[in-house]
Amino acid sequence: MRTLTKLFLGSVLLLNGAVTMAHSDGAYEDSNFFEEMNNGDKAAIMMVHFGTTFDDTRALTIDRINEKVQKKFKNVPVKEAYTSRIIMRRLKERGIDKPNPQQVLDELKAQGYTHVLVQGTNVMNGTENENLNKEIEKYSKNFKDIRVGNPLLTSADDYKEVAKAIVKKVGPLKPNQGVVLVGHGTSHFGGSAYAMMDYVFAAEGNENFVVGTVEGYPEFDDVVNKLKKQGIKDVILMPFMFVAGDHANNDIAGEWNEELQKQGLTVSKVIIAGLGQNEDIQDIYVKHLDFTSQHKPVDMAAKKVQYSNEKD
Repeated sequence: MRTLTKLFLGSVLLLNGAVTMAHSDGAYEDSNFFEEMNNGDKAAIMMVHFGTTFDDTRALTIDRINEKVQKKFKNVPVKEAYTSRIIMRRLKERGIDKPNPQQVLDELKAQGYTHVLVQGTNVMNGTENENLNKEIEKYSKNFKDIRVGNPLLTSADDYKEVAKAIVKKVGPLKPNQGVVLVGHGTSHFGGSAYAMMDYVFAAEGNENFVVGTVEGYPEFDDVVNKLKKQGIKDVILMPFMFVAGDHANNDIAGEWNEELQKQGLTVSKVIIAGLGQNEDIQDIYVKHLDFTSQHKPVDMAAKKVQYSNEKD
């Protein structure tokens, strides 16, 4: 069973389009971002968030993780950027100006920064993370070194740590009680992360934690079928999103709550708190950034050429 689990986890990671492998697999090489800087070089960190218009949520998630990163990298300025144009526009109407990644990078370049570490708070290797990597790639020639940390769910260990953090946060469950975590969902192949997260919960002994999506797979019916097969009658409902915004308040607390009850289930509790409010999950992002500051991806294309030449 454990061997089958490992095989499954490995195959889904490939489907996720994960940009990394374990350090021991040769995908990374040791490279200390700060020690490789020369006199006159300047380093900065850019935290990239989708964003939220909810002030209280922002303080508990985005602001909090920015503070943790600043505490970890004490002498390095930490800048933030938002990627949602709609959220940035709504905030600007309220007098809150949030720059996008391009604006932050242009400003850093103009101020003479030569090295930049980038960490997004994306949950998976999906569309948002893919777009971020493309944007950063455009600036690769503008800085001596610019590196991007991985999203929350990248390696198999990430999934296990996230499962552990959520189970710890929820606390003990009553008999016949389960937890339904609802993510955004996506048409991107990286959406397989949701199914893998559901699988990892079960593989780690938490079969009563079920993952579904608003717009993707697993769907609502998949979640209900799993709950009923396990004899779960009482549900704790919560978002599987970095911030608990409109989706959490409307789709989860509203529609999912009502539809679960129509299926004969009791929803005893709705937790409107995103993953970003979980201190242990915040720490995973910080750990990813720390890893990026000490390693860089191996040029796999060059490695293949070298291997081919060696064979010849």
